[in-house]
Amino acid sequence: MPAKVTPRSVDYSRWYTDVVQMADLADYAPVRGCMVIKPYGYALWENIKEGLDRRFKATGHVNAYFPLFIPLSFIQKEAEHVKGFSPELAIVTIGGGEQLEEPLVVRPTSETIIGHMYAKWVQSYRDLPILINQWANVVRWEMRTRLFLRTTEFLWQEGHTAHATAEEALEETLRILDIYAEFAIEDAAIPVIKGRKSESERFAGAVTSYTIEAMMGDKRALQAGTSHFLGQNFARAFDIKFLDQNNELQYAWTTSWGVSTRMVGAVVMVHGDDQGLILPPKLAPIQVVVVPIWRDEEQRTAVMEAVGRVRQALEPEVRLKVDDREGLSPGWKFNDWEMRGVPLRIEVGPQDVAQEQVVLARRDRPGKEGKTSVPMAGLTDAVREMLMTVQADLYRRALAFREANTFYPEDFEGLREAVANGFAYAWWCGDAACEAKVKEETTATIRCIPLEQEPGTGRCVVCGRESRERAVFARAY
Repeated sequence: MPAKVTPRSVDYSRWYTDVVQMADLADYAPVRGCMVIKPYGYALWENIKEGLDRRFKATGHVNAYFPLFIPLSFIQKEAEHVKGFSPELAIVTIGGGEQLEEPLVVRPTSETIIGHMYAKWVQSYRDLPILINQWANVVRWEMRTRLFLRTTEFLWQEGHTAHATAEEALEETLRILDIYAEFAIEDAAIPVIKGRKSESERFAGAVTSYTIEAMMGDKRALQAGTSHFLGQNFARAFDIKFLDQNNELQYAWTTSWGVSTRMVGAVVMVHGDDQGLILPPKLAPIQVVVVPIWRDEEQRTAVMEAVGRVRQALEPEVRLKVDDREGLSPGWKFNDWEMRGVPLRIEVGPQDVAQEQVVLARRDRPGKEGKTSVPMAGLTDAVREMLMTVQADLYRRALAFREANTFYPEDFEGLREAVANGFAYAWWCGDAACEAKVKEETTATIRCIPLEQEPGTGRCVVCGRESRERAVFARAY
């Protein structure tokens, strides 16, 4: 039998690492804080990429690639940016056996080098907007790492755009936030809260940072994607100027935004259980696995003929795998594919062949509850419908979990209790001192100020002053 994972109720952190490794998503690399993404994990990441990339291109964005190495002087041009990233930088001082004239930073993010290139490419308002995305790796020297969630090197997409007006740039920033939320909800089946970051939590160098925040299975928050309105900060630092329609020289307005392999970790933690992964069908590398069951050669022949018909019917419709491995029992295979989170299993045994049917088993509903017998004649439609149902049910389950663990405290003691058990929607006056007190005394942070706010005012949960907005407080990864 495949090894069992540590139960979530015993040690959630250990459970997560067990699942990532036992489901063959990733393994530790010999360099501290780095990981090897294994083929199954990379296939999951490729499906995440496809879902996002399709949406970017549909809104006019194009892909490009910029260098991994960035001159240190570029990072130093934007004061807040260098202050924010200095502790995380990996710096190259020797190349080809020679001391470099100027140290090179291994890309932590690309606002600086892309700003340098945009300054070369932009002369007129006719050159705007520039809507570029890149799929790349970045390096941030993390002290405490965890597979997919926080690693020294990780994969991501980073979009960088330049615009003629502040209004266009802000519209772009929020358009991307909507794309991220749509992807999380529709493809990853993860409910998210769209909001803006507080001043202390915003991206270094941004005017305003926006985020999608999700609740994980241990009730902690995870920042699943961010979109930043950079104003003219990087345009001024890198001299991105253009002649406007009145022939006057203006600085461009820029944005940046990104989602990383952290999204893989989010999928694991939102949907997984004590048997391993549960993958939403839209992202699953294998959507349907077929397990043949037989005892002798005669049964084998009949079963495999039926399996051939199942394959022929379904392969054009779904990502399908037939598990015809020898020497392994059906029960072992069931457990193996449950660990890997395949949304739907099809069992084909001698009795099923005799009755011209198969058994469908849902990963999100283990045991008899998730099993259904389906006639071979209607198999394609039944599988298609079942996968849609699983996708929708996973989202509904995650949303119900978040709502059941979201609280609305009215005072500090209520806040303290709420963040120990989930999300706290609470009135906040906007004062950084109140925010800092919450972090110091509860380890919770303001995850975002939701874009959707109820009308009216309330009393700050920390100091009692009149407040116009609620913030989401939570402990986070």
